[in-house]
Amino acid sequence: MSRLVRVGRIVGFPNPVNELAARVVAGAVALVTVLTIVLGAVVAPGWLWLTAGLAYGFVARVVTGPTLSPLGQLATRVVAPRLGAARLVAGPPKRFAQAIGATLTVLAVVLLAAGVRPGVYVLLGMLLAAATLESVFGVCLGCRIFAVLMRVGLVPQETCAACANIALRDPQAA
Repeated sequence: MSRLVRVGRIVGFPNPVNELAARVVAGAVALVTVLTIVLGAVVAPGWLWLTAGLAYGFVARVVTGPTLSPLGQLATRVVAPRLGAARLVAGPPKRFAQAIGATLTVLAVVLLAAGVRPGVYVLLGMLLAAATLESVFGVCLGCRIFAVLMRVGLVPQETCAACANIALRDPQAA
């Protein structure tokens, strides 16, 4: 098997995505983010480097879905199956949401390396808000932004047929 074929099997994002697994990942991200903020503010600023682990997870999930993300593997293989029947949702908006998380956390790591700790806290606060909305209420801010980008034509409709047609998203809506 060629190296290119092996890489092709790793790179990619699932479509559809189990929303339960996505919410589990978001919940874990929220918990790690709270831990990072509290330890960084109360114990020592060095704890802010946990942000690098968050950044790795987001980048891994953008590039490979759950394949290279330990948290993604835990959520999809262990936790979500125990929560009940999968609720499938479109993959492209979830990947976009992961890309936003990757952007926030990678930027936070860059700011941390530059010594701009207040900026790190702001970015972690934004991440915490979005992850909490997703995990607790099932509100995916990245997915909502993705939908707006589709409506204004910045994301082509064919990128996500299920996003453009509500009947494809929810079989009971048809």
